[in-house]
Amino acid sequence: MQQIRRLHPYTDQTALITDRVVGITEVANQCIVAKGCFRCVLAGGETPRRLYQQLPSIATDWSRWVIYFGDERCLPTTDSGRNDNMAAAAWLDHVAIPRTQIYRFRAELGPAPAADDYANTLKNIGDFDLVLLGIGEDGHTASLFPYMQQTLYDDVVTTAVYAAPKPPPQRVSLSARRLSATDRLWFLVCGENKREALSHWLTERPLPALTVTPSGGVDIYTDILLP
Repeated sequence: MQQIRRLHPYTDQTALITDRVVGITEVANQCIVAKGCFRCVLAGGETPRRLYQQLPSIATDWSRWVIYFGDERCLPTTDSGRNDNMAAAAWLDHVAIPRTQIYRFRAELGPAPAADDYANTLKNIGDFDLVLLGIGEDGHTASLFPYMQQTLYDDVVTTAVYAAPKPPPQRVSLSARRLSATDRLWFLVCGENKREALSHWLTERPLPALTVTPSGGVDIYTDILLP
């Protein structure tokens, strides 16, 4: 499926974060009213961290939030380099989301066991309401890297990663297909170091970010002003 993209440029990262806090509040509360819960997939990275730090102050029914993760690093459970610990420190530890509704990867088990375990967690879960993603300088998203092109379209839910080009090499990720099973998908792309990757993506170079193809398209929120 061809990816549908909508680009939303901002003059600076602060304006982007402020606007997306409003956006996620509106989406969450609409979903809670419509179907009783809000299922959200979290990204790692500095821009998502800044977003998460603003969320504890929003007005919402936290008991109705259900949290998943797009990927995780295979590190010990207490390691600050894990995406789940970053999200917990910035946001999740400060709000009343039931801990039974926060689904972490058991990445400490290693890539393959963690991938199998999380696939089982998602077995009876339908489409997400919102997936948050970013891109790296090489065009990777979640823990789907360019060298993995031959496997990005596999009909799987999760992917075990053994040779990530940045540390740690062992990771686990939702597949492009599972990330695409969502009503809304937002990419947060900030910083001049992402300019080349964003430009390549928008001109449809074969990057992992291009393989995430929800039927409703993707929205790209960025502070990179392209010509």
